[in-house]
Amino acid sequence: MIFLTALPLFWIMISASRGGHWSAWMPSSISAFEGTCVSIPCRFDFPDELRPAVVHGVWYFNSPYPKNYPPVVFKSRTQVVHESFQGRSRLLGDLGLRNCTLLLSTLSPELGGKYYFRGDLGGYNQYTFSEHSVLDIINTPNIVVPPEVVAGKEVEVSCMVPDNCPELRPEISWLGHEGLGEPTVLGRLREDEGTWVLVSLLHFVPTREANGHRLGCQAAFPNTTLQFEGYASLDVKYPPVIVEMNSSVEAIEGSHVSLVCGADSNPLPLLTWMRDGTVLREAVAESLYLELEEVTPGEDGVYACLAENAYGQDNRTVELSVMYAPWKPTVNGTVVAVEGETVSILCSTQSNPDPILTIFKEKQILATVIYESQLQLELPAVTPEDDGEYWCVAENQYGQRATAFNLSVEFAPMILLESHCAAARDTVQCLCVVKSNPEPSVAFELPSRNVTVNETEREFVYSERSGLLLTSILTLRGQAQAPPRVICTARNLYGTKSLELPFQGAHRLMWAKIGPVGAVVAFAILIAIVCYITQTRRKKNVTESPSFSAGDNPPVLYSSDFRISGAPEKYESREVSTLGSP
Repeated sequence: MIFLTALPLFWIMISASRGGHWSAWMPSSISAFEGTCVSIPCRFDFPDELRPAVVHGVWYFNSPYPKNYPPVVFKSRTQVVHESFQGRSRLLGDLGLRNCTLLLSTLSPELGGKYYFRGDLGGYNQYTFSEHSVLDIINTPNIVVPPEVVAGKEVEVSCMVPDNCPELRPEISWLGHEGLGEPTVLGRLREDEGTWVLVSLLHFVPTREANGHRLGCQAAFPNTTLQFEGYASLDVKYPPVIVEMNSSVEAIEGSHVSLVCGADSNPLPLLTWMRDGTVLREAVAESLYLELEEVTPGEDGVYACLAENAYGQDNRTVELSVMYAPWKPTVNGTVVAVEGETVSILCSTQSNPDPILTIFKEKQILATVIYESQLQLELPAVTPEDDGEYWCVAENQYGQRATAFNLSVEFAPMILLESHCAAARDTVQCLCVVKSNPEPSVAFELPSRNVTVNETEREFVYSERSGLLLTSILTLRGQAQAPPRVICTARNLYGTKSLELPFQGAHRLMWAKIGPVGAVVAFAILIAIVCYITQTRRKKNVTESPSFSAGDNPPVLYSSDFRISGAPEKYESREVSTLGSP
């Protein structure tokens, strides 16, 4: 935009018709250090038809309009200037050669602003140009850092200082560049608008450690005390590196666990906690905690932390080991076997750490392993003695659990040696003790009388089961003659066993020789022995079978027409009364 002052409209039209024009050139902006000087280059032109004898000019400060009475910086006609510019401004150019270059010395901050030039050719031929130059008074060099500095990639940082003072030339030096690289001074360069700048370059490959580094540039003017410094902090971008994380963690079941992951990166990373591909927690932060309340064995495993930003990623893992007592052992294997077979039983559990596993029977250790989760018990060719209750016990420092299991060994009947008969006066009682699994059927045979009595005939036979033992008692009354032969036969699905029951003493006729009193004493001793053996076996047996009650008494069988007599109230009292009768 062109401003005209005191110039009639007709003169504008005449000037335009002749083809000439008013114009000026100067840098739109220029800078200089405080205390130095600045040369503002300026050229101007006017219509060719104007042939002034003398060309004058005026520099104004901050306003192009004379009617506003702006401060006069320089005036060629009168040399009268504003007090702020007295002794600090002079014209370097030759106005007759249309050069309006201005020099300002001993710059101070209040001199910063807009500068306008006005051409004065005499009379009405005066013209204030709209073009102007903005002067910036500075105190620091200009450090130019690329918009993005990435670790591992070479970067160029420049220091630029204005060099527009013909009286003082600056010198550049770098501050804090040790370890980064050696600077290169390009020298004095002309900018697009005709101003001058002194440039020094610094090339280096930054590392992540250089992030935040304070790099400085100093401009000094020889033979003066003028010295200016500027600084820039390097913003180095780099990928994350995980720098903080738990080592392997051991925790007791039910306790609180805190896992932490911290990463160093620029910009801040996205931190993610994962387990088995499932995201548990994530956030943009320097560190991220994963809190696990009352941990369970199901939370045992490997946890991964992933840190990532636009420049890369890093990941690390931590193993969480949840310590807990053994679970109740499980038993898989044979629980029923036939005598002679091989039995294999597997006991297993879970715990952390692995437990001590033990299998025992009746406090006798049969097998054990240390720090294993499984225990195999092999019983080759099982016997009836292997039948019974077993325990599998698992234990570690956090607790103990146990499981009971039963092994049932099936075998053919065995009639034990304590089976026998005893006689007292006219009564004979026969005891047949059978060991068998499953429970056998028992029968008493009297060959001389061609009679067989089964255990189901409770009028004559009384049976009691205790564990693997079946005790059957046959009672015969009215035996005035020599006692009969009695054969006990026991059978189950695995076989049959028969035994002629011996009478107490070395010979079956001995009972007749010892007399009635001796028979009573002998039979009482027999009954006491039977009762003692039965009670002892009951105590040893783990699983008690139904036993006789106080009111259960074995019936008696009479030899004469095998009629049933009334049973007394007590089994023991019945025997005494029977043996003691005349």
